[in-house]
Amino acid sequence: MPNKRANGGQVLVLNCGSSSLKFALIDPRNGNASLSGLGDSLGHSVPSVSWKIDGEKHSAALPVGAKHTEVIEFVVTNILSGGGILRADVAAIGHRVVHGGEKFSHSVLINEQVISAIQDCVALAPLHNSAHLQGIEAATKAFPGLPQVAVFDTAFHQTMPRQAYIYALPYELYEEHGIRRYGMHGTSHRFVSERAADLLGKAKADVNIISAHLGNGASIAAIQAGKSVDTSMGLTPLEGLVMGTRCGDVDPGLLLHLGVRLDYCMKEINDLLNKKSGLLGISQLSNDCRALEQAATEGHQGAQLALEIFCYRLAKYIASYHGVLSHVDALVFTGGIGENSAFIRENVLNRLNGLGYRVDETRNLEMRFGAEGAIEPPSGTTTTPKVLVIPTNEEWVIARDAAQIIASGNSAASGQPAGGS
Repeated sequence: MPNKRANGGQVLVLNCGSSSLKFALIDPRNGNASLSGLGDSLGHSVPSVSWKIDGEKHSAALPVGAKHTEVIEFVVTNILSGGGILRADVAAIGHRVVHGGEKFSHSVLINEQVISAIQDCVALAPLHNSAHLQGIEAATKAFPGLPQVAVFDTAFHQTMPRQAYIYALPYELYEEHGIRRYGMHGTSHRFVSERAADLLGKAKADVNIISAHLGNGASIAAIQAGKSVDTSMGLTPLEGLVMGTRCGDVDPGLLLHLGVRLDYCMKEINDLLNKKSGLLGISQLSNDCRALEQAATEGHQGAQLALEIFCYRLAKYIASYHGVLSHVDALVFTGGIGENSAFIRENVLNRLNGLGYRVDETRNLEMRFGAEGAIEPPSGTTTTPKVLVIPTNEEWVIARDAAQIIASGNSAASGQPAGGS
């Protein structure tokens, strides 16, 4: 029977990282957050939790070594019992899960089979999926009997055709081990593509979008008629664009060179590619785009080079997706860098003049810090593709999917999609 409270209640959205836990209490009807917060430095000597209710900020220290369970217990005991927010307001829990492999093309109600399937995908996203499983276990203990829904980053990209997701490797590696391209950030790409269709005044099935989610992790997606047909991340979140600490695309022969010629072990190679590369590795300064932009203006050559490579790689991907889509209605920038860095957007668009892209300097500067809108010159000056800045809202997508699944009585086994997929 449908859960009636899911229609009017709120969804507690949990996003568990290896040493962090983001949480928010979202009204699925409008995306409003009555509560948002972060448990940070989990498992370390100085873990803490910070949160905001109705614009008022709070923070507290957690016991040494506290992990996801302690954060959720703190939220239940110390936050959901005050500030006008009651535990009874929580109608469902929505979990962001990075990797669902080929098992999930939509959000699903969590049961033992789903937990087992998420466990099966740990090897594809070891830091992420292991943390998600900890969050699910902790939430089950804190809210026994409350429905929980998994929303997968990979699900949106399950519409990619075979030519986009099959690697040029022996085919049995795909058949026997699932080695293929999966893509990530699907919840964000889905949200901004739907929002872009709204801004263009069209149905999502009538719009083709190139979506660039740019943050410490970054990916780009080609979206045809509302469905992902290609994306830059692959088997893992390492492939594709230059990122904060991840290298993105490299020659696979590099791994052999590092291991055989330079005597790196597998752990050292993994740390190098995932934690010491990208903007940090090139600049030898920082993985933070804001710090690099400041340093670049002060003449720091490493920062200048890192930003130049970041923009160059992004522009190449955007140009290539013009060959994937039948036409492009709009290019969308989102994520922390995409939403706030006028410098990155202008640099990238100037590289794409040959495809008709232009940038209006005033509009570009205005579209930061939560603003939404177009940054190409006003219509009538030149014929240009639309370029939009759209703040992403993955939490709302997760809350919306959770509420829809619970309200409709869908089960994980049914394979039925949440309404927005």
